Amino acid sequence: MPARIDPGVRRRHIIEAALRLLVAEGLEGLSLRRVAAEAELNIGSVRHYFDGHQDLLVAVAAEAGDRMGRRLARHPVEELHGLTGEEALNALQALVEELLPLDEERHGEAVALLELILASRIRPVFRPAAARMGDDLSAVLTEAFAALRTPHPERCAAQLSALIGGLTTDAITPHGALSAQRVREILRAQLTMLLASDRTEVTSA
Repeated sequence: MPARIDPGVRRRHIIEAALRLLVAEGLEGLSLRRVAAEAELNIGSVRHYFDGHQDLLVAVAAEAGDRMGRRLARHPVEELHGLTGEEALNALQALVEELLPLDEERHGEAVALLELILASRIRPVFRPAAARMGDDLSAVLTEAFAALRTPHPERCAAQLSALIGGLTTDAITPHGALSAQRVREILRAQLTMLLASDRTEVTSA
């Protein structure tokens, strides 16, 4: 009797193969045939789980988001309450670094998310997923700034979200070709200014 194949394991195996192709070749490489070859499966097995490259891209981006979510869970927002000064800065930086392409795994995730975001500009099918990712990021950052008792958490979150987008793009493309160390340095400087400027505003009010 043949061994039973766990559908969840098989689906994740296909998504991992699709992620490798997406990182190496972009959206153009995300055909079912190419993914099947990368996963060492027949194309029928891939079609059993995904209708086409659009389904695959959404699934890969969702997996990337889930990974980020699991890492963020190691930095509960509740632990930010009461932190000030260097402790607050260190904790916030540790949280945000989970979202940036600072190693091979996070680089792949960032590529997947960026491909979906760019595709959503001209392909309406991707827009709900892209919008949801933006909303989720904004919510996480707003909660973090609120926990640190910044006076304008939504504004700080919007500024930091824009920074994350810029750093991600410049880290994974030749546009900026930023090293992981340079990303950390820029992030540190901007977080320092964000936290300091907001507290200065409260002091002078």
